[in-house]
Amino acid sequence: MSFWTRHQIFEKNSIVLIAGILVVVAIGGLVEITPLFYLKSTIEKVDGIRPYTPLELTGRNVYVREGCYLCHSQMIRPLRDEVERYGHFSLAAESMYDHPFQWGSKRTGPDLARVGAKYSDEWHVTHLVNPRAIVPQSVMPGYPFLAETEVDVAGMADHLRTNRLVGVPYSDDQIANAVADLKAQADPDNPGVEAFTKRYPKAVARNFDGKAGIPTEMDALVAYLQMLGTLVDFKLYNEKANLR
Repeated sequence: MSFWTRHQIFEKNSIVLIAGILVVVAIGGLVEITPLFYLKSTIEKVDGIRPYTPLELTGRNVYVREGCYLCHSQMIRPLRDEVERYGHFSLAAESMYDHPFQWGSKRTGPDLARVGAKYSDEWHVTHLVNPRAIVPQSVMPGYPFLAETEVDVAGMADHLRTNRLVGVPYSDDQIANAVADLKAQADPDNPGVEAFTKRYPKAVARNFDGKAGIPTEMDALVAYLQMLGTLVDFKLYNEKANLR
C-alpha cells in the first residue's frame, strides 16, 4: 500500500482524521508540558526583585483599572531596535509578582518596562493630568482626577494577604504594616520611613504628586511607574555579555 493510499484513510473518514489530530496534539502537548513537572521553577531568580510596596501595588491597580495596559506594553523583546530604544530586554523575573502580568504587543504609546527614574515625578504628574502639555500630538486621555482621589487603604492588608496566596512572598510583618507603609512611602517626613525601607529594599519615600497630606491615586500611580525597571542592575548583565 502506497503512502497516498494510506493517507486516503484520513481524507475519507472524518472520525479517523479527528482521532489522528487529537493524537498528534496530545503528543505535542506532552512534549511541552512534561518537562515543567521536573523543574522547581521556570523563572530564573534575579537579585533585586522584590514584591511591590503597598503604594506601588495600589498604583498598579490604578494602572490596570484605567486601561493603561491597552496602549502600553511592558515587554522589551530581545531585538536590536527594541533594546536600543527601550533598554535591556525584559526578564521573566521582573513580572514574577504580577497578577496579571503586563506583557503584550499593543503599543499606541511607548513600552514602559524601563520608564522608572527616566523622568521626574513632576513630569509624570503633568503628563497624567494633561498629556498634550508634554507631547502636543498625544492621543492619551488626561487623568486629573487621580490627584484629587485619596487612596482607599481599608483593604490594603487583605490585598497583600491575597497576593501571598498566589505566591507573592509578603511576610506577616509586611501585611501587618501595609497601611503604615503605604502612608510612609508618600511622606518622607513620616517616622515610619526607616522601617518601611527595611521591609522594601530600594523603595523610595517622597511626595510623588508634589502635595503633602493623605496619599492620592496620583501618588500611587507615579510611585508604580517610577519603580518599573529599577530593581535589577542591568550593568551586571551587560558586563557578562561583553566578557563572552
